[in-house]
Parts: sequence; C-alpha cells; structure tokens
Amino acid sequence: MDRGVGAPFEPRPSRDVAMLLAIMAALRDPETGCPWDIEQSFETIAPYTVEEAYEVADAIARGDLAELRDELGDLLLQVVFHARMAEERGAFDFGGVVEAITAKLIRRHPHVFGAARDLAPAEVKRLWDEIKAAEKRERADRQGGEDGPASILDGVPAAMPSLTRADKLTRRAARVGFEWPDLDGVTAKIEEELAEVREAAAGGDKADLAEEVGDLLFTVANLARHLDIDPEAALARANRKFERRFRAVERALEAAGRTPEQSDLAEMDRLWEEAKAAERAGGPEPG
Repeated sequence: MDRGVGAPFEPRPSRDVAMLLAIMAALRDPETGCPWDIEQSFETIAPYTVEEAYEVADAIARGDLAELRDELGDLLLQVVFHARMAEERGAFDFGGVVEAITAKLIRRHPHVFGAARDLAPAEVKRLWDEIKAAEKRERADRQGGEDGPASILDGVPAAMPSLTRADKLTRRAARVGFEWPDLDGVTAKIEEELAEVREAAAGGDKADLAEEVGDLLFTVANLARHLDIDPEAALARANRKFERRFRAVERALEAAGRTPEQSDLAEMDRLWEEAKAAERAGGPEPG
C-alpha cells in the first residue's frame, strides 16, 4: 500500500489485504514499530501459528462461525507475519506466498484447470499422488539430495502432533502395502503391545516403559487409521467427554457441600456413572 512520501499511515479496519500488510509492516518498522513485534523471529512466532490453527479447529468443532471468522483472521495474521519477516530478509514476500499456492492448486488440479477432464474420483486420487511424487522428486533434486534418498515418508512434518503424525506416517506406508491385511492383525498387535507395557511396568525401568507406552499409542493410532477414523479428532472427542462428565461430578459434589478432595473414588465413580446415564437419557452425546 503506497502511503506517499511523508504521508502519515492511517490504519483502519478494511476488507483489503493490502491494509493488513501495511499494518504488519508498520508494526515491524525498526524505528516506529511495536517493540514486541520487532523482536520476533520465525522461531518465536511458530508456536503461535500452531496455536492459532488449533483455535480455528476448535471454533469449527463448536460450530461457532462468528468465532471462526475471527480465528481465521488470527491465522491469516500468522501468514502475514512470517511473510513480512521473509521479505525483510529478501527471501520472499506475501505475494510470493499467494503465487506459490495458486501455482500449486493449478498444477495439482489438471482435471479442473487442464486437459485431464472427466476423471473418476479414483483417477483423480491417482493423478494427485503422481503430481505430488513428481514435486517431491523435484524438491529433492533442488536440495541436491542432502537429506539422503527420497522416502515415501518425506513431507510429514516433525512438529505435527504425534497422534496425527502417526496416522499420516502409517497412511503413507499403507500406500505401498505395508499394512495389516485385516482388523484382527491390528487388535492382536495392540494386545501384544499392552502385554509389553505390563512387562516393562513390572521391570521398573522408566525409559523402557515410556518406549512401550509409545509403541502402544502408535498401534492404537494404526487401529484408528485402519477403521478410517481420525485419531486426533477421536481423542479430542474423548477429552471433551471426560471434561463434561468430570465437571458434572464436581457440580454434584458441590451441591452436597463437598469438593473432590473431600470425596473418595467410590463416590466419584458413582457420580460419574450417573452423569453418563443422564447424558444417554438425554439423547446422542454432544461432540
């Protein structure tokens, strides 16, 4: 956004992304910007970027579209912030980010924007995988093979939540046949891993126990994938269910003039079952 020589910058709410870019530039101005914004880097902002993505997902889960609008704005700010820092280094700018994603969308959808028309869904999926594989080879060539031979597991971010990453890693491996043939194979593996957890717990070695618990969690993520269930979403739902029911236990104890600390497991378990029964009597459980 061109302010003109000597013209004061007048920020205002706007639907124009140019205003957002101008505000970000003003915040990062070394002379007149915000001290906090100026001292940030890619590394310090990255956790906020992840947090904002989770808040977008949370607004979607709650069905709050007004909140979703605001959270998407916060997430967009993260993109603008990273792009501004890159521009200051002479690497790329926000326009480059937009150009990169539009080029990718066009490249990956030849059945919409190119000659490959009237494809069945399975053919679209095959074409998509071929295009992504070609992009991966090109990226490896550009990097000079410095990370070793290309792998089908390349491109699954290490910073991704571990449960989601387990799902994505095993989905990649399953594409080439590294997969249990049926559900019985997965459940048998879970039983095997659970036995190893018990054995490690009896042995008392904390590091060994942590490894075995990790193996068990990884296999449960495999079970979810095998059943075409998103393990992260399933666990999030279980978290919400636990929180909802435990809060009901707390309210019941409060009504009786006590706190959880003044109760015992038998009473809290009974109140838990009552909360569970009340939910079921009231219809399908909310997410």
